[in-house]
Amino acid sequence: MRPLKDQAVLITGAGRGIGKRLAIGFAAEGARVGLLARSQAELDLAKLEIEHAGGTALRIRADVRDYEQMSAAVERMRAVFGGVHVLIAAAAIQGPIGPLVEVKPRAWSETLETNLMGTMHACRAVLPQMIEKRRGKIVVIGGGGAASGRPRFSAYAASKAAVVRFVETLAEEVRDFNVQVNCMAPGGTYTHMTDEILHSGERAGSKEIEQAEDVRLTGGTHPDKQIHLALFLASERSNHISGKLLHVNDDWKRLERENMHPEAYTLRRLSKM
Repeated sequence: MRPLKDQAVLITGAGRGIGKRLAIGFAAEGARVGLLARSQAELDLAKLEIEHAGGTALRIRADVRDYEQMSAAVERMRAVFGGVHVLIAAAAIQGPIGPLVEVKPRAWSETLETNLMGTMHACRAVLPQMIEKRRGKIVVIGGGGAASGRPRFSAYAASKAAVVRFVETLAEEVRDFNVQVNCMAPGGTYTHMTDEILHSGERAGSKEIEQAEDVRLTGGTHPDKQIHLALFLASERSNHISGKLLHVNDDWKRLERENMHPEAYTLRRLSKM
């Protein structure tokens, strides 16, 4: 049984990295996937890989920083797939690396524009139809620094912490419309951001370099762990879960059967159940 078969799933940042990984995973489960990214070449390759494996994908070239482009993307999903049942907001940039006193304020601002405003634009674009249908799932991808300080990555950390609080807030706004909004922390995984850290040298700090080297050698978190958690949050099995920050290494499977403390798995990261 594949609960997401024929469901329309829009994934931002689907041209590479975790976004592409999740797009392939959802397509393998029978979902009809809307691939949204800025790079046409990356979209072409992702679509080719999905269709070669027997999946269904739609290419949508758009920039999450532009709300009008996001609205047009959602309208295209409606025209081709009948709407958006699930939104996976994975588009993000790492931003400037180094001590705050050395980074350019404009680069810092651009990070929030993509990571925070881009997430807001995607959510704002899909919500009207989800609210009208009284059904929808939104999964936002978190990142390092969301739940704890991350020196030399202040823009990225601040943007991801803001995204988590945004998810918690939005979840309360749409709870009565049967729309669930959650944030998924994917764990350390090898992407182009890993190479950015390694290429930045001492600006990233020895701890970050060591972790990036390990991720490059091992590949980091296994793709299946990320895909399985995302599929759970996109399915009806998680209808009782909203406004939470779940890490791939959390014991999230038991949440399908148990109630939790209201503040557990939030930005405060209380472990008490």
